[in-house]
Amino acid sequence: MQANSNEPVELQKNLLVLGIETSCDETAVAVVDSHRNILAHSVLSQVDDHAEYGGVVPEIAARQHISSLDHLIRRTMAEANKNFSDLDAVAATTGPGLVGGLMVGVMTAKAIAAASGKPFIAVNHLEGHALTARLVEEISFPYLLLLMSGGHCQLLATYGVGQYERLGSTIDDAAGEAFDKTAKLLGLSYPGGPAVERAAREGDANRFPLPTPLLGRPGCDFSFSGLKTAVRRTAEACVAERGALYPTDRADICASFQTVMGRCITDRLQHAIDAFRAKTGDGPLPLVVAGGVAANLYLREQIKSVARENNMSFHAPPLALCTDNGAMIAWAGLERFSLDASINDQEKAPRPRWPLDENALPKVGAGRKGPKA
Repeated sequence: MQANSNEPVELQKNLLVLGIETSCDETAVAVVDSHRNILAHSVLSQVDDHAEYGGVVPEIAARQHISSLDHLIRRTMAEANKNFSDLDAVAATTGPGLVGGLMVGVMTAKAIAAASGKPFIAVNHLEGHALTARLVEEISFPYLLLLMSGGHCQLLATYGVGQYERLGSTIDDAAGEAFDKTAKLLGLSYPGGPAVERAAREGDANRFPLPTPLLGRPGCDFSFSGLKTAVRRTAEACVAERGALYPTDRADICASFQTVMGRCITDRLQHAIDAFRAKTGDGPLPLVVAGGVAANLYLREQIKSVARENNMSFHAPPLALCTDNGAMIAWAGLERFSLDASINDQEKAPRPRWPLDENALPKVGAGRKGPKA
């Protein structure tokens, strides 16, 4: 095995990996093989448990993982028609994320690995998203990655498994966080991203002009805090003028918000493409979009347009694999294992903070747990 290679070596055996994801509010398990087959895939959403709070409550999330994970693993293995002895490795999200949930998944995966004599693979949740597109189609390194989720918004030059260079990141809120907070401000349902997208389809994006953070400025960093504040002030102005926030007001604010998000993301993306081209040359290269916000169809179309204009192929996981899932963790673990069959991360502990590019300076503080991803 050549651990320094960008691409997994060809193996005679078809590898089989169990993946466990418990970093936030989805309990997810999957069994994936090295031929890109998802043999079984289960996700237990906790949306109903957190909906009344308008966001994820870490203690509730951890408790639900504890009560659900064993049953979900048993069901997933049965659907895959496999025993633990059939596995080549067990992978689990080890960070970043809510530490209580991470501990549940990691300790369960380590126990399965130890009992069955298989290696445990610690997977970075962000790398799970970063490599998901390679699970569904053949994409060669290098590629430019736009990662947008509830907790992260980054642009990364991806040179290989474990080889990432951060070109830009959010300096305050993540894209998904901005969607969720906007939904909460407007009294929409949780999770906020799909609720805002639905409302925006019925709205007039030109009624309320909202600011586009960092538009035209140098660099590839994002900022959404000011946009969120502008949404709140716009909603308050509607209430002051009309006595209430009507459905048409919500729809129009959502349409404007989503349009501005698209404008901001594509502006930052163009800067990242230019920086990426300076490193890799002018030939056709892949642009990969991943993370829960990549499920937003409006934003997908905006990003596709930028890809076409820059002679880049556009790649995104199917909608079901954009949000947190066990298949992406199993695949990331499989990619790592196929590069180094001697891997065993039994000594690694959960990391609430774990950036993909560990050489990049933190954008928003560090602390004893390391730089914020």
